[in-house]
Amino acid sequence: MNSLAPSRVRLYDEEDLDEVLRSMARQALAYLPASHVALVGIQRRGEPLARRLQLHLQALTGAAPLPLYPIKVKRYADDLSLLHAHTQLTGNPQLGKLDLASTTLLVVDDVLYEGYSLLRTCAYLAELGARRVVSAVLVDRHVCRQPVHADIVGIHLQVAPQDIVECHVPPYEAQFCVEVVRHGRTADTA
Repeated sequence: MNSLAPSRVRLYDEEDLDEVLRSMARQALAYLPASHVALVGIQRRGEPLARRLQLHLQALTGAAPLPLYPIKVKRYADDLSLLHAHTQLTGNPQLGKLDLASTTLLVVDDVLYEGYSLLRTCAYLAELGARRVVSAVLVDRHVCRQPVHADIVGIHLQVAPQDIVECHVPPYEAQFCVEVVRHGRTADTA
């Protein structure tokens, strides 16, 4: 048997993604009221994406930047290997101080894969009393297994199940881009 090495394909660079985020900000305005809005960035990469989205929203509205609350959610490693049998969430105590019954929350994440992180985040926010939650993801892979969806999607990608969608987002990576790592197929050789 012969195994091919994984290949990496860059699909979007920083200029492309800036336009994607600008479009996502325009979409978000259709969902968000004029006041009582906050951003929730799912760490790791959802938080800096939320900061970038925050800047685009500010540019579109001319209003002050929306408050941003990061929360840490983890189930998979970046290579999609399972880290935790149950999705781990570390909440943000600052969210509990908000009047969540009258605040619309915009949850931002990098990739919607199976939906565990988004489901756990929405459940946590509901436990805190949130009544209106809107979700935004940079990339939707369209393989979600949970009863969640993203209201705002920047990029729709359908790739092979063994392939990995990597969102490189500063400060975690040097360049802002989206790449797909395609794993080689095992072939029989005689």
